[in-house]
Amino acid sequence: MASRSLRPLTQVLRTLQRVQKVHPRALHAGRPALDRARVAESLKASQALASHQLPADHHIFEDADLELLHNLGIHTEWVQHNASPGTLYDEALRYEKGSAILSTGALAAFSGAKTGRSPVDKRVVYESTTSDDVWWGAVNIPLSENTFKINRERAIDYLNTRERLYVFDGFAGWDPEHRYKIRVITSRAYHALFMHNMLIRPTEEELANFGQPDYTIYNAGAFPANRATEGMTSGTSVSLNFKTGEVVILGTQYAGEMKKGVFTIMNYLLPKRGILSMHASANEGKDGDVTIFFGLSGTGKTTLSADEHRLLIGDDEHAWTDRGIFNIEGGCYAKAIGLTREKEPEIWDAIRFGALLENVVFDSRTGEVDYNDSSITENTRVSYPLEYIPNVKIPAVGGHPKNIIMLTCDAFGVLPPVSKLTPSQAMYHFISGYTAKVAGTEEGVTEPTATFSACFGAPFMVWHPAKYAELLAEKMAKHNVNAWLINTGWTGGAYGSGHRMSLKDTRAIIDAIHSGDLAKVEYENMSRFNLQVPKSCPNVDTQILMPNKTWKNQEDFEHTAVKLATLFKENFKKFEEGCSDDIRAAAPE
Repeated sequence: MASRSLRPLTQVLRTLQRVQKVHPRALHAGRPALDRARVAESLKASQALASHQLPADHHIFEDADLELLHNLGIHTEWVQHNASPGTLYDEALRYEKGSAILSTGALAAFSGAKTGRSPVDKRVVYESTTSDDVWWGAVNIPLSENTFKINRERAIDYLNTRERLYVFDGFAGWDPEHRYKIRVITSRAYHALFMHNMLIRPTEEELANFGQPDYTIYNAGAFPANRATEGMTSGTSVSLNFKTGEVVILGTQYAGEMKKGVFTIMNYLLPKRGILSMHASANEGKDGDVTIFFGLSGTGKTTLSADEHRLLIGDDEHAWTDRGIFNIEGGCYAKAIGLTREKEPEIWDAIRFGALLENVVFDSRTGEVDYNDSSITENTRVSYPLEYIPNVKIPAVGGHPKNIIMLTCDAFGVLPPVSKLTPSQAMYHFISGYTAKVAGTEEGVTEPTATFSACFGAPFMVWHPAKYAELLAEKMAKHNVNAWLINTGWTGGAYGSGHRMSLKDTRAIIDAIHSGDLAKVEYENMSRFNLQVPKSCPNVDTQILMPNKTWKNQEDFEHTAVKLATLFKENFKKFEEGCSDDIRAAAPE
């Protein structure tokens, strides 16, 4: 029988409070020393823990399930399978440095030295069954099958040294016809909670009948790769093997590697079936009209898809089938830096029990988070299940989109706040995937810097970008979808002289798109970029619609426009081969 002798942390603290008559805050405030010692003693592993017994609320593998891990070469006997968030909280608090329960009830976790993705350390196994499909190069760097086996062996050896492991089985894809089974094996409770949030959680019946996964993620991120191994350039390695259905993570404990590993898998599997995978958010209106928002980091993809008048389908990863769209994920992974309830009420209210805050700075006495503190990283994050959003749509599926919005944060201040795209222009801007970095975001960046990411998600694409563009063009034509380019960046000048487009104006523009009003107004052509710009928009000052009218110096505007147009054309040269004449003609002059 499972022991109940492991008391939750709160029960331990209450007991100490009664015995010592100590205020709860004093237990965390560094006084007195005797109390700290007693708390530490109380949190030591009990005899039940030492004998590998678990509280009744833990889920532990039966012999048959352990056999599955044994077949992988993993022989750790203490394995928690799809444990509840409460159980994972308890485990993280006991065994993981930097973990704490915050004032809202969310769990804080620390990922260690790596606080963001390591794209230069991502590798894809080069083997005969998939080598002709993959877009090899800087995004998909080839790795030999032998090196993958070495990394896999290294990961399994590390996992075998752990006293306890956590396994989560979940689904990628809300459409039952197009979902895949993912198994995550990790040594950290925080990673298990993260994937509990980010994958689609199976019902008890689905878990009982889960069977063999389609893909297995071995997360041994606390253990480094061997730099002397062929193909390794650092102690970090994230390697994918499409032939064996495996992902191996070494040398990074950043949870986002698992999320984007799953997305990369879906970006390979779905297009093989004629399904478009998209790095995009999506929402749905009262009439069932769906809008897709493409956009890179910092363009407003998450913020603008969260609309109190529309249902959220998802904030980051979707797929488009012959029946409509579906969310790939079971949760959201939002940036937390600078978070306020006024700006992001849905995200703010989702930070409660079960949510996970990664690498945030907080007051150890009160559990209050300082969302403006970037001393650990600018890339602070929060993970939470979809159902924590009040107006979310569950199941997270929708019909065919009526509108596609491509978001860009143009720090040059050249692109209009909104323009209507032709089908060819939509393909051009989709393949380009433009946004801009501004001074201060990265060391050495002193002026606006153009960033182009094919399909608005190049680091996660497996096929050549033309594959995704062709699927998008085909589906847009078949379902008569409108395409729009929206600039959430600068107006009245470039970064440093102009100002950021107001969120109020951008939301008013999107509201006019959804109501159909913007499609009815008159348009005028913006030279050089050949964009169709509306002459008016409800609830928006007409003076900001044509960008050159907001600049004081027209000569400066023309100079900056030429510069940006040249950057577009230079970037597109690597995609011209294989693109139609219409798409090539959509380039700026």
